[in-house]
Amino acid sequence: MKKSTDKIKILFRLRSLEMGGVQRVVLDLLRNLPKDKFEITLLLNLDQGELRTEIPKDIRLITLAKGKEDFSKNPILYKIQLIFRWLKLRFYEQFPKILYANKVNESYDLEIAPGYIEFESVLNSPNKNSRKIGWFHTDVSYDKDLNRVMKRIELMKKFDWMIFGSEQTRQVIEDLYKVNYPKSSVIYNVINIEETQSKAQLFNVNYEIRPVFSSVGRLHSRKGYEVLMRVHKRLWEEGFTHSIAVVGGGNEMENLKNQRKELGVEDSFLLLDTQKNPYPYMSEADYFILPSRSESYPLIVGEAMVLGKPIICTNVGGVPEMIDNEVDGLLVNFDEEEIYVAMKRFLTEPELVKRLETGVENSPKKFDAQKIYDEVMKVFEDQYDLTNG
Repeated sequence: MKKSTDKIKILFRLRSLEMGGVQRVVLDLLRNLPKDKFEITLLLNLDQGELRTEIPKDIRLITLAKGKEDFSKNPILYKIQLIFRWLKLRFYEQFPKILYANKVNESYDLEIAPGYIEFESVLNSPNKNSRKIGWFHTDVSYDKDLNRVMKRIELMKKFDWMIFGSEQTRQVIEDLYKVNYPKSSVIYNVINIEETQSKAQLFNVNYEIRPVFSSVGRLHSRKGYEVLMRVHKRLWEEGFTHSIAVVGGGNEMENLKNQRKELGVEDSFLLLDTQKNPYPYMSEADYFILPSRSESYPLIVGEAMVLGKPIICTNVGGVPEMIDNEVDGLLVNFDEEEIYVAMKRFLTEPELVKRLETGVENSPKKFDAQKIYDEVMKVFEDQYDLTNG
């Protein structure tokens, strides 16, 4: 059992701090887990990403390699740096004992994999006395690569404890693959209400075409933005003036830009790329929409709710655990026609919009941050006690 004067030593591992839900969850925990109970270290494979500046100053930081932001602007040197970085990370991956001897130099009570990208790194830790905790936020029903899905399912069995980001995330694995995890719990991600509302006021955003549907997400095929653009074009052709503002970057950017040009909606379908602070773009919009094929428990939906926005969201993953349909948002299937009907309702039924605005006023009651921190702390303390009891 932990003595009152002891601190539980925790190592979080992350690939990088590029904008993403997992990264934001980790940063929130680094800020809010009590420092009188936990001594926390963050190990980044890459010192890379827009969120690097948000690491709390009292957190020990270990980085294995430079991020692209710190590379040479010379294209030849840039490629050489990329190659050497890859070799370095590959070496540490193959020889974790050397990594821990050269870089970590400490033993930890708990080692945390906040997402599937970090599973193998944590499980391969040479520190055999630490308890290994994994976090999983992904809806496996969307992934058609069976080998990849089964690899992740098998890796999760090896953790001392698994935390799932929503009930659906865990349940769908049991439903589809008949695998359950008795050593696991469901803990929702924290929606930081005050921070979201405060950041939304930091600068002004002016939209030329109203009303505006905002959306925030990585530009990936599973986010469904190509479908949203087709619906947008259809509504315009029927005379429904509006615009859509998408905040996010990713590998679908060029495809979406090409589609936007082909459809002739370059002025009304705004691709705003990654923004460190997306909340003013959401706050100044009239509505929020998330047309995803797949989600787990998307923070951005809760953040849109606490900003008071009427929401349209696909009924996927843990989203119905956040939204009460027709009360504080509209849930639709991932279907072009259903998305079209929902958007048209927002544009033609002001009484619906007003009802959802009233409903969403109660949304902060759904997101009790301290309850979530307490649940995380209990897992950490229980796992520590199993080794040190």
